[in-house]
Amino acid sequence: MNRILHAFYALLISAAGLSASVMPEKLGDAAISESVKEFNLDDDELYKNKIPNAAAEEFMLNNIPRFDCPDDMLKKVYYFRWWTFRKHLRHSEDDGWTITEFMPNVGWGGKHNTISCASAHHIREARWLHNSDIAKDYITFWCFSSDRPRSYSAWFATSAMDVYSATGDSELLKRLYPKLKANYAAWKKRNFDPKKGLFWINDGADGMELSASGSLHMQWQGYRATINSYMCSECGSLSKIAEMSGLKEESEAYAKEGELLKKNMNLILWDSSAKFYKVLPRNGSADVFSPHRELHGYTPWYFNLAPADYAEAWAQIKDEKGFKAPFGLTSLERRSPLFQINYVGHECQWNGPVWPYSTSITLSAMANFLRGGQTNGVLDKSDWFDALMTYAKSHRRTREDGKTVFWIDENINPFNGDWISRTRLKTWKNGGWDTEANWVERGKDYNHSTFADLIINGLVGIQPQLDGSLIVEPLAPDSWEFFAVDEVPFRGKMVSVLWDKDGSRYGKGAGFAVYVDGVEVFRSKSPGKVKIEI
Repeated sequence: MNRILHAFYALLISAAGLSASVMPEKLGDAAISESVKEFNLDDDELYKNKIPNAAAEEFMLNNIPRFDCPDDMLKKVYYFRWWTFRKHLRHSEDDGWTITEFMPNVGWGGKHNTISCASAHHIREARWLHNSDIAKDYITFWCFSSDRPRSYSAWFATSAMDVYSATGDSELLKRLYPKLKANYAAWKKRNFDPKKGLFWINDGADGMELSASGSLHMQWQGYRATINSYMCSECGSLSKIAEMSGLKEESEAYAKEGELLKKNMNLILWDSSAKFYKVLPRNGSADVFSPHRELHGYTPWYFNLAPADYAEAWAQIKDEKGFKAPFGLTSLERRSPLFQINYVGHECQWNGPVWPYSTSITLSAMANFLRGGQTNGVLDKSDWFDALMTYAKSHRRTREDGKTVFWIDENINPFNGDWISRTRLKTWKNGGWDTEANWVERGKDYNHSTFADLIINGLVGIQPQLDGSLIVEPLAPDSWEFFAVDEVPFRGKMVSVLWDKDGSRYGKGAGFAVYVDGVEVFRSKSPGKVKIEI
């Protein structure tokens, strides 16, 4: 649609006091209200931050995109995850909005109980909130105010670009740029091996305590695809910010550094015989890989760094000797001799349990892989949807009174859906469960993964672009006769995407349509990839 005409219609809508929503209220606001009532009723609200349960409905009605689809369970989990997300919002006079990982204050948390490990996941979710200050304040906090920005691996510059892509706030990027540069420089000084041309890290600092290719095998430090993907992406993001700031030489230098790191990672950390990214132990033989495939080997696809001819790695997603299990994707391939589901020792083991943290990265990586168009027949979108639904169905716990409620916690038994850390900690006294100071329900409502982003960006396919345009490419099943996401904020406007096979669900006519501020800007007979100039 002509930009001027589009703007004119948007002004008419605004002047008339009409909502930009295109979804019927019974499928939008009512679904939120009904869900919140259910979640509040089933909740034991042990800890409170800025938005308590009593304010959850108002916050969600004012801030989250509405979602509709034929699967009621998937829709309910979407609202459940927003309901738990708002629990983690804190607000202070000095730092504005921050986001926690654990509800109780934990000893390894920093200022405002923040932890850098899942900060990128927090921002991937927060960028879809109507209140853009939440994502902006949070990335600013990590750059200017955090006392522990590098306690765990993270990707702040790339997260800043995620905020920019959604909001268009270039001044924020320019203000953050010196701090983002300093953060990368600090990582490079501490964790880069110039002889190898790669970054190294131990599994605990990578957010993956006691992994098969790390602490469990006495190989504390390793060259991992995780940290190298993060830092490669940081270089690319810093290059783009420098270019936007008119710093051509800095932009070219970061781009060159990122390309070299990408080349080294793809050459050195790819095991051509196993057809997988592997860990190269730093304290072992120089060129002998850890023998184990681990789920974090899919990280390069999350950042679109893997070559097309590495596609065969994705076969392990469908293999029950690989990562596929009844309650999710295991953190270690099931054929590994170190694969175990332990209820002894450390409560956070990464040698078998399903971790939503890694599930989130893998599902986003898989979406990128599928949209890249060079899958070589290894996967199709039905495999992605199957993994998404398995993830969604894992959001459950059966209480002692026999009632099954929605739940998100730390790590999952892949065979029976038990939340392992919770089961372990509940048996501990004087260190795990007996008093509030010892983190009763430490992992309840755990904010260590994404879900809303997998619906908005993955399933429905809304992908903000740096040039201000929007690509929409759904991964929803072809069998679905309808789906919608409504009131998605994008650079000061509201975007809605609808698929209604016969027009009876939403009353907007049959077909696949995209709306901006309530004005239809695209329509086709069926869902497919489209680029929207806004």
